Amino acid sequence: MKDFDRPPSLSPESCAACQSRGGHWLRTLPVARRRWIVAGLNAVTILGLLAGMWAMLATQGLVVGEYIMLAAYALTLPWLSIGLWNSVIGLVLDRVFAQEAAEVVTPALARASDGDPIRARTAVVMALRNEDADRSVARLRKLAQEIAHGAYHDRFGFHILSDTDDADIARREEALVAAWQAQEPGADIQYRRRTDNSGYKAGNIAEFVRRGGAEYTYFLPLDADSEMGAATVLRMVRVMQASPEIGMLQSLVTGLPSRTFFTRAFQFGMRHGMRSYTLGSAWWQADCGPNWGHNLLIRLRPFRDACMLPVLPGRGPLSGPIMSHDQVEAVLMRRAGYEVRVMAQETESREENPPSLVDFIRRELRWMNGNMQYLRLLTLPGLKRLSRVQLVLAIAMYVSAPAWMVFILGGAAMAGSDVQMSSVPLWVGLGFFAMLMAFTLMPKLMGLAQVLARTERAEVYGGRARVVAGGLAEIVFSMLIAPVVAVSLTLFMGGLCVGRRIGWDAQQRDRRALRWSEAARVLWPHTGLGVILLAWLVAVAPWALWFAAPILLALICAIPLAVVSTLPALSRWSMAQGLFDIPEDRLTRPGQGRARLAADHA
Repeated sequence: MKDFDRPPSLSPESCAACQSRGGHWLRTLPVARRRWIVAGLNAVTILGLLAGMWAMLATQGLVVGEYIMLAAYALTLPWLSIGLWNSVIGLVLDRVFAQEAAEVVTPALARASDGDPIRARTAVVMALRNEDADRSVARLRKLAQEIAHGAYHDRFGFHILSDTDDADIARREEALVAAWQAQEPGADIQYRRRTDNSGYKAGNIAEFVRRGGAEYTYFLPLDADSEMGAATVLRMVRVMQASPEIGMLQSLVTGLPSRTFFTRAFQFGMRHGMRSYTLGSAWWQADCGPNWGHNLLIRLRPFRDACMLPVLPGRGPLSGPIMSHDQVEAVLMRRAGYEVRVMAQETESREENPPSLVDFIRRELRWMNGNMQYLRLLTLPGLKRLSRVQLVLAIAMYVSAPAWMVFILGGAAMAGSDVQMSSVPLWVGLGFFAMLMAFTLMPKLMGLAQVLARTERAEVYGGRARVVAGGLAEIVFSMLIAPVVAVSLTLFMGGLCVGRRIGWDAQQRDRRALRWSEAARVLWPHTGLGVILLAWLVAVAPWALWFAAPILLALICAIPLAVVSTLPALSRWSMAQGLFDIPEDRLTRPGQGRARLAADHA
């Protein structure tokens, strides 16, 4: 094997070159101690929040309903707490180390420079299934053209792996690739369409790795909505060459500019939430980092040898091919002795986000189905302890929403009991509720604080005033859609319990507007639940409306909220006002440019 594909032997945390870059304890603290610190912070937070809720519910003794509420509440706390502390740690790292923060949490990034020669061959693979062929192929061609302008274009191959079963779309894919191959006769461009779509996307990529990947050292999977810049890809390859211990290197993925109000708001909040969260999590996860399934570089040979996914036996909804393949592949790569690392900084690594609330919910349901399959993987032999924790957290992410709904419905049922509820002062309940909301929003708040703390960062978003306005508007919007999503996940969780499962097909990635009929067909149960809850609380416990008002408003207005948030007029207004602008939105406006953006995000 080439020297850049030898088995792992280095440890970035003990690398003398990395140690010499700074002596701050955040940089030099051993990873094991970091993990104990984070575990302690989360344990204290979870126990404290559980004790606080217990004290409020137990003022008149606990009854069966309150025990159910406490159990549901406890299930929500791990995901809430880990989000809180990851984002706080991320903000601290950003303030202490500024541009070097990403190298502090992933020291391998400091080993590579732009002048390093690229010796390894990389396959860039895009898996498709009934997608918009023109847009998908155009994204891949754009990356190929950028790479072709450099000195290492012969080190890359481009593969379209199709699972398309729509004949018209398949013909369009073939025609586009044939035209591309004709225009670039010397380039490594290949197209393969499967007729057996077993294993979904993971099965598609696994087949490529087994049959056609032998000539490559790395491969870079992209989704149909993925977009990456050549500079980011070349940097990732150089880092992997310099760090033979790394099996997967995940880039931080941000949203592409969008036209719909819903997507603009969603990705504005996601971008700020992910920035601090990812930096903080990388500080203690270190070599057990994330895999989000796309926009990451993977060492092909260990992936082929160690990361092929099992097919879960049985016929239930948690059986069959693993749908959420990403985190399972990450823990299997770590089990094989290779590290999984993340570039916790914004680069030219982007994706499209769902264009409406209905499309977002459909994606969440598919991910929930996949993550629940992890319940059957917790006992896989040989996994690192932290890898098992990561699987548990991936499960907790989707358990927390149904648990919240059980807690809320239990509270509504108990609200009619004067004996149990009347002894808790209203201000105490509201204060505790406000604290929980603040903790839930902490990733976004810390991400916004990162931008507001540095003038040059705020400028690429349009200035601090626009960042604050966008942040406040997005928080209100996210508080309105969160209960709607939670009800959908709860209903789907109930379906999983009785054998319902979800399929895998093309996602809706673009729409002019959401039709009222489609929104009503998906969201009528939410509206019905909201009306029933409102009537119940008005009848038995009007005081509880102080707590329930945001949830009731969200559920009752779910259908118009979904439709209005996609209206072209509202979307145009948000773009004209610069509300929810991300830096890429402003590249075409006066005074902005790609070089400026790159400098501000270094």
